[in-house]
Amino acid sequence: MKIDRVTIALTLTAAVLAMAGGFATAQSAGLVSAALAEGRVGEQADGYMGFRAPPSGDLRDEVDAINIKRRAAYTQLAAQRGVTVKDVAATVGCETLASRVAQGRAYQLPDGVWRVKGTTPIQLPVYCVSN
Repeated sequence: MKIDRVTIALTLTAAVLAMAGGFATAQSAGLVSAALAEGRVGEQADGYMGFRAPPSGDLRDEVDAINIKRRAAYTQLAAQRGVTVKDVAATVGCETLASRVAQGRAYQLPDGVWRVKGTTPIQLPVYCVSN
């Protein structure tokens, strides 16, 4: 099924904002916020957060909770739009890499390599480019 990326992107904006509440709660504990700032945790192209290094149990629990909430939101949106959860997650991943990863923060592209965002835009995967 061909994905209407514009429609999904607009809808995902609302979904991502809804998820931000859970993300902010996890960050408020300090572990995720510190790990993001230190580059131990980052955003991945698949729409989920990941670890650059083995995490502590508490950090793993908090990031897992964030990813579970994201997957639930992606699943709901996928059902509403008639697309796969993977498609929704990848679309959110594209949006996150394009506009939400702050300078100095870690991110991972589909090649599996972790990078740190500099002053230039992230070179997005080819599937992120709208036609």
